[in-house]
Amino acid sequence: MTAEMNAAKRKRQQALVAYSFIAPNFIGFAIFTLGPIILAMIMAFMEWDGNNPWKFVGFGNFQNIFTDDRFLAALKNTAVYAVFTVPLTLIMALALAILLNQKIKGRNFFRTITFFPYVASLVAVAAVWNMLFTPAKGGIVNQILINVFHMKAMKWAAAPATVMLTIIMFSIWKNMGYYMVIYLAGLQGINQELYEAASLDGANGWKKFLYVTWPQLKPTTFFVVIMLTINCFKVYDIVYMLAGGSNGVVNKSAIVLVYYIYEEAFRNWKLGTASAASMVLFVIVLVITLIQFRGEKNYAND
Repeated sequence: MTAEMNAAKRKRQQALVAYSFIAPNFIGFAIFTLGPIILAMIMAFMEWDGNNPWKFVGFGNFQNIFTDDRFLAALKNTAVYAVFTVPLTLIMALALAILLNQKIKGRNFFRTITFFPYVASLVAVAAVWNMLFTPAKGGIVNQILINVFHMKAMKWAAAPATVMLTIIMFSIWKNMGYYMVIYLAGLQGINQELYEAASLDGANGWKKFLYVTWPQLKPTTFFVVIMLTINCFKVYDIVYMLAGGSNGVVNKSAIVLVYYIYEEAFRNWKLGTASAASMVLFVIVLVITLIQFRGEKNYAND
């Protein structure tokens, strides 16, 4: 009986030790992630300005945002941003990974400079980008357009027609190095005997990519698409740095969902409206992610 009690005591002690390692991360997650999520879900059905008592309004906040032109513009802009940024970033990252996976001179140098924009300070690279794409005719990019291509100078981030194009180009340039590294890891995990067998069958470079490289990179591509999609729908900092300012995004051509949420919560102090918009964003990302997981599962079963 005593041996059984000692064994049970040791198991409890081992469990306490295990929980003690888990506890710091779980407490941080509960306080800074899980708690705010639950609070936002509750607040989405409330009216609150951060000062007066909460007031239950049911689905009133959701009705308000779906009749708000600014929210609808943010929803549209976020969708446009994701639709263009995800495939273009994926294509550029994959192309760079294939190129820099070859045995070329200065390969490590080119890998480093391609990855550098991702780890560089957003404030610094956005400032450089704004100087390059300044709306004035003296800007470097506009000088190239005028003198080389004989085109008119563009206003880039300062014009409603081109602000989203500028944001998309900046996002691709800044993030493609990170996904290139992920693709490089995937490429280096491909069995080289597959390429040798394809060569023996007379396959050229394109057929090797189509029938060997691309199928072997399907899991990597699935991960990249998931991460890119989530990051595109929660974009905020890039929009703020390129098209923001002390008065926020001044037109509806650049506002995105997270910026709208920030604006409603901390500029207009409509915390219930901001929470409702957060729940809409959460549902959109959840649905897209589930669809992507379903598609990957079906592909794996086939």
